[in-house]
Amino acid sequence: MPVEPLSQKEIEDRLAGLPGWSLDGDRLARSYRLGSHFAATAMVVHIAQVQEELDHHSDLTLGYRTVSLSVHTHSVGGAVTEKDFELARRVEDLAAGHGAH
Repeated sequence: MPVEPLSQKEIEDRLAGLPGWSLDGDRLARSYRLGSHFAATAMVVHIAQVQEELDHHSDLTLGYRTVSLSVHTHSVGGAVTEKDFELARRVEDLAAGHGAH
């Protein structure tokens, strides 16, 4: 099934269900704070596993106690699609298990 860009309204509606996530230019973005660098590193590895499962990858940045993501879909010219929201939802689902907030 082809992936289609979402409208501004569709993006806003979906963001309402993902606290902490926002539209940063043409990308979905979120930063998390964690209790330690090790916890942040473990979360990055877990996110990388999810990205491989979905075959959809974000820009992922590891800081001292932070993890930041930004994502859009390259195959539709860098627009936001349902694939980006699926990744965001999956990351949200795993974040609490890493103590991220």
